[in-house]
Amino acid sequence: MAEDAILGFLEKNEEILDSGKFSQEKGISHDEIVNAIRSLNGFGFVIAQDIKREKWVLTEEGRIYAAAGSPEVQLLLAIPLEGITQEELQKKMDPATFKVGWPQAMKNKWVEKGKTHVSRKVQNVTDTVKGFLMQIQNDETLDSKDIDALKRRKLIVLQTWKGYSARKGPKYAPKRIKEATDLTRENLHSGDWKNLKEYNFSAKGQPVEGGHLHPLLKVRRQIQMIFLQMGFEEMQTNNYVESSFWNFDALFQPQQHPARDSHDTFFLKVPSTTRELPEDYVELVKNVHESGGYGSRGYGYEWKRDEANKNLLRTHTTAVSSRMLYKLAQNKPFAPKKYYSIDRVFRNEAVDRTHLAEFHQIEGLVCDRGLSLGDLLGVLNDFFSRLGMSKLRFKPAYNPYTEPSMEIFSYHEGFKKWVEVGNSGMFRPEMLRPMGLPDDVRVIAWGLSLERPTMILYGIDNIRELFGHKVDLSLIKKNPICCLGLE
Repeated sequence: MAEDAILGFLEKNEEILDSGKFSQEKGISHDEIVNAIRSLNGFGFVIAQDIKREKWVLTEEGRIYAAAGSPEVQLLLAIPLEGITQEELQKKMDPATFKVGWPQAMKNKWVEKGKTHVSRKVQNVTDTVKGFLMQIQNDETLDSKDIDALKRRKLIVLQTWKGYSARKGPKYAPKRIKEATDLTRENLHSGDWKNLKEYNFSAKGQPVEGGHLHPLLKVRRQIQMIFLQMGFEEMQTNNYVESSFWNFDALFQPQQHPARDSHDTFFLKVPSTTRELPEDYVELVKNVHESGGYGSRGYGYEWKRDEANKNLLRTHTTAVSSRMLYKLAQNKPFAPKKYYSIDRVFRNEAVDRTHLAEFHQIEGLVCDRGLSLGDLLGVLNDFFSRLGMSKLRFKPAYNPYTEPSMEIFSYHEGFKKWVEVGNSGMFRPEMLRPMGLPDDVRVIAWGLSLERPTMILYGIDNIRELFGHKVDLSLIKKNPICCLGLE
């Protein structure tokens, strides 16, 4: 309707000078006229020009004063000829009107305050503020000094009106015939396809949209297949929220360790503590922390249950390993197991090119009788060679729950240098024996992040471009197939 009105008017007239006046004349809302002009301008039917007008309008407070009078005049009229106490005057008036009117009336020297009463100094005044406000309502002009006075009192505000002028464009026609956007079966049967204008019969169809795998998911799947080929079982990792007991205490990590500080770990407010823990096992963990055992002297401090009960976002998937090993120890007789997990962990640290507050950790462990450091080295060489990392070096390290511990380095042919790729070690007896595992059972384990190998494989040097809200969606759509095991 709006488009027909515009095109019909321009058929007999040179130009629509003002979309606002045009909408009033045609009885069509201004929004409809504006939308129609924009659409016609986009298709070349009209050439539109912006129109902008500014005018002063009353605020809500200004409209009240235009109807009832300014607060200072209302206050003056509320004072009887014989005077009135200030308290009675306040009760007589609206609180907001008195609050604004009193200082204005005093400033204008209309009233005076005696020891007990307030009285008029003038009997009659002209309400210039109300007069100015009514002039604004009637679109009359005021002096800049009067405008400034009203503006300072926040009784008026500048309103910008936007509209358009329009004249015939290069593709003007009295009637807009919408071009076909699709070729239907009815067009072909009726022969209407012959009359379709500017229809590109050679154009290809819309590209088919489908799902795309994130690079992390591709690398994760490849690593998962390596673990399965090596005979590992996947651990259940769906608990992002973990208790401090399973995340730290069960791993023989002391309660005063820096990693348990709020600067390094996200602690929960609700629920702040865990509901239940295996009490017999908790007592054994408490004893080994305080007094040691199994050849250890322990840490020699007072272990606190309140610290162990605190809930947190797990800082490593080793919390899952501690649960799985405890569960395994309860099964009699003992049966060897090989476990792995790949899932998200959380650290309260500064975000930069190589660190995020949340990332993915890969972890593998083997639990069997008589395992040694040689077994760990053999499994690591087998695992990393399947990732395409055949040149490995190991460096002694420290972990609270493994002894010995080793950092893992691989030679990167692209960087031409040794790069740290993971951490490893043998779980300490102080961790395993309280669980109830037999004395000759050992556990070898290692871990690495999922993001680091993915960044190396896909040539990404900023982790924020791989994971998080800054990821470029084109990367998700166009990243190549992941091929591990190739140098």
